[in-house]
Amino acid sequence: METAMKKFFLFLSQNRTLNRAAKKWGLRFGAHRFVAGETIREAINKVRELNKQGLVCTLDHLGEFVSSREEAVEAADYCIRTLDAIHAARVKSNLSLKLTQLGLDIDRDLCRVNMQRILERAKKYGNFVRIDMEDYSHCQITIDLLRELRREYSNVGTVIQAYLYRAEKDVETLRGVPLRLVKGAYKESPEVTYPDKKDVDENYKRIIKAHLLSGSHTAVATHDDKIIEFTKQLVARYNIPRHRFEFQMLYGIRPQSQLELVRQGYTMRVYVPYGNDWYGYFMRRLAERPANVAFVLKGMLVK
Repeated sequence: METAMKKFFLFLSQNRTLNRAAKKWGLRFGAHRFVAGETIREAINKVRELNKQGLVCTLDHLGEFVSSREEAVEAADYCIRTLDAIHAARVKSNLSLKLTQLGLDIDRDLCRVNMQRILERAKKYGNFVRIDMEDYSHCQITIDLLRELRREYSNVGTVIQAYLYRAEKDVETLRGVPLRLVKGAYKESPEVTYPDKKDVDENYKRIIKAHLLSGSHTAVATHDDKIIEFTKQLVARYNIPRHRFEFQMLYGIRPQSQLELVRQGYTMRVYVPYGNDWYGYFMRRLAERPANVAFVLKGMLVK
């Protein structure tokens, strides 16, 4: 039943008609639990609250299905305004973004120029930009573009998804690049991903160990206590300093666990999404943990 629900919500996440409708709904039906707000101001206020609790953040202006050059440029402008707002408010937050939002599927050169504009502003402020990894069809082009950008900018990294067979090799080739390591949240063919959870978990452990031992900054983005404990034991065994790695979790998920990691002296970064294009992100959160559907039902009942 859980597998069927996961597939169902991943299918819904790619529905453009529902995505357009969701922009008109606003943050209803439980989405506010996972999305910090629709505006930059709302997002900055939430980051400020999280910072006061000892948490650092990364802001992500949600956006999918960009279909024109104008929309891509507008999305890049919004990312730059977000960096401006982070700097002006003096909050502790990086920026996360998706290349498709910046026009990757329209014109690769357009996307590259948009990224250069964003990275130039982030460099000015001494900030860091994380390129989120999308589905498998965008994996290689994302890594290729990252390598190009790294020739000029050191303040950019990306995400590697452990459920992909290629993950271990990608981590090896990206040695020295700050990486966020995750299990993976997209619906993919078994030809490119491990079909069994236990195999994903074992590969996740392998790439965490490989990247940490290479001396590269590593963000372990997980809500899995077993993976968190594995990482703690690994860094203790090899005397890896705490400034070389951090834990990351999603906004709205396991907030008490996030605070507990802070109390233990670890860097805990919260991925904070915001914006009115929240639908696809929300559906993927429901797919990851169908129990979250209860929040949707509750949201519908209180409206």
